Amino acid sequence: MRVAIVTESFLPQVNGVVNSVLRLAQHLSQHDHEAIIVAPDDDQVPAQYAGFDVITLGSVAFPLYTDVKLGLTPSFVIERLLADWAPDVVHVAAPFIVGYNALLAAARLSLPTVAIYQTDVPSFAGRYGLGFLEALAWHRVRDIHSLATLTLAPSTQARDQLIAHGVPRVAIWGRGVDTDLFDPARRRDDRHDDWAPQGQSLIGYMGRLAPEKQVSDLTVLADLPHTRLVVIGDGPSQEALRAQLPDAVFLGKLSGLDLAEAVASLDLFVHPGELETFGQAIQEALASGLPVLAPARGGPLDLIQPGRNGYLYPPGELDQLRQRAAELVGDPVRRQAFAQAARASVTQRTWPHLCDQLLEHYRSVMRPWADGELVPDPR
Repeated sequence: MRVAIVTESFLPQVNGVVNSVLRLAQHLSQHDHEAIIVAPDDDQVPAQYAGFDVITLGSVAFPLYTDVKLGLTPSFVIERLLADWAPDVVHVAAPFIVGYNALLAAARLSLPTVAIYQTDVPSFAGRYGLGFLEALAWHRVRDIHSLATLTLAPSTQARDQLIAHGVPRVAIWGRGVDTDLFDPARRRDDRHDDWAPQGQSLIGYMGRLAPEKQVSDLTVLADLPHTRLVVIGDGPSQEALRAQLPDAVFLGKLSGLDLAEAVASLDLFVHPGELETFGQAIQEALASGLPVLAPARGGPLDLIQPGRNGYLYPPGELDQLRQRAAELVGDPVRRQAFAQAARASVTQRTWPHLCDQLLEHYRSVMRPWADGELVPDPR
């Protein structure tokens, strides 16, 4: 099939949206499909990726966060581009401005579209003290995704939330995990011993260090006996967190093999953020053989099997987070059983498997739906 991929961000940026687009492009190329990638321009955007042309559109940096590019190209230009290339389906990754214009253009051309819902922007507004904007943000999300033939949410709760806010035609598409890279065999005992010189158990976090990730909740674990915290990542909250967690190991931003080895060298993983629509870091920790603790909200509900590969705690009840962490630290036999179950719980969630699911979603929107037909779910 011919797939036009329209994304709000692309290389050289590295984030969840970009990673999903790269994995999809690789999968399409490996299976002899055709594609183009349409993205906001940037000085270092490659001209091709996975053998597919990358077409850039005029953009300007978002004043409050220069890594985010705001598209300036009107929908009629994108309409002409799509009409000339004639895709079978248009994949729109995390639509906001570029994606919204692409959905408008595709609708005028009667092209089927699949929109990927990625980030709970309305809830972010509340986290940043802008709660008065939350209703407006949901109005924007509804306007954008109502244009799509099908919207794919990354988790059950995200799907239900979209439906509750009036978004039609919603199904679930998760994210894949690289089980070759993230593997318990990557554990480095020398690294573990460097970070835990007194034989402590290592409790880790990886991800962006920003208010919405609630990394400061880790302070409830800072004085847990026989443990040490390890923080992987960077972001605007880094300096404040270093002051709050003076005894923690801060590794900064890691990637590739360095990241996989660091994660596998931990003993327990905590992901305290309550706004995760999926939780890719959780999935990578599970693949690395780590029990995971996370709040019972959003994406973690689909990934964590309480009492088997980790625990969910009620959002905000940090005493329960501490209690569960203490239980696993103090019971190596149970922790090892959880570790084995953690790896097993994601072995079928590889990127090739998830991309095959996505192709089935494409096929579903490339044919007319009967009146009243349920949205297909090929999981």
